Amino acid sequence: MSATIKTVGVIGAGQMGNGIAHVCALAGFDVKLNDISADRIKAGMATINGNMARQVSKKTITEDERKAALGRIGAAEKFEDLGACDLVIESAIEKEEAKRKIFADLCPVLKPEAIVASNTSSISITRLASSTDRPERFIGIHFMNPVPLMELVELIRGIATDDATFETSKTFVSKLHKTIAVSEDFPAFIVNRILLPMINEAIYTLYEGVGNVEAIDTAMRLGAHHPMGPLELADFIGLDTCLSVMQVLHEGLADSKYRPCPLLVKYVEAGWLGRKTQRGFYDYRGDKPVPTR
Repeated sequence: MSATIKTVGVIGAGQMGNGIAHVCALAGFDVKLNDISADRIKAGMATINGNMARQVSKKTITEDERKAALGRIGAAEKFEDLGACDLVIESAIEKEEAKRKIFADLCPVLKPEAIVASNTSSISITRLASSTDRPERFIGIHFMNPVPLMELVELIRGIATDDATFETSKTFVSKLHKTIAVSEDFPAFIVNRILLPMINEAIYTLYEGVGNVEAIDTAMRLGAHHPMGPLELADFIGLDTCLSVMQVLHEGLADSKYRPCPLLVKYVEAGWLGRKTQRGFYDYRGDKPVPTR
């Protein structure tokens, strides 16, 4: 029998986590938002408030809906504050060791029937589940960025995920008014298995001097009708995240076509991670983004 989700915990108040909290609260779920510091939770709440205010200005939600949704979100400064949650979604850094540490600390404080999910964009759900005390109640729920705007959610079962967890998760995602794509538990799942190698190839195109940043992005926007160029998209995603996904693909599938471009590695080593650090393939420190190559 599938369970009923009423209270959702979200671990990570950054770009993805605050977006997940946002859509859950608007859908009527009570939300507990956790991060490593109270300041980060506060910043995440401020982002949610600003994004909902924009939705009100665009008349996609009402002011009353905004106030009600914000009232459903509470801070959870400690994992113990997530103990009553029916579902906890981890949305931390895309590093397996960090996620495993979170699950090791989280699971002992949860009620036995609680479902644990990861928003990982590439890491094996089976492997993550094996680090918990409830692999049958563990699942991948991968939201797209930005969460309030993107319609798709990938659902990924680990080898031990039971039918009740899968059905409960499907019902939960449907209540968020998202469309579900079910993926097998292979590296990077569906979207990133296709998208990140394209971005990596665009970086190789830059690295090899085929075109500059502006030419490559213009070519794909106007020649392939993409809403933004692949290098601009990489900056939006975060170059560290792009590199992590490519490393998972390269290691998990052992195919040289997934080798991360050395230029991507260099940018990450420089700390030029895209929009979040104000520099990546574009420099965002001025009034208008300027290509860095």
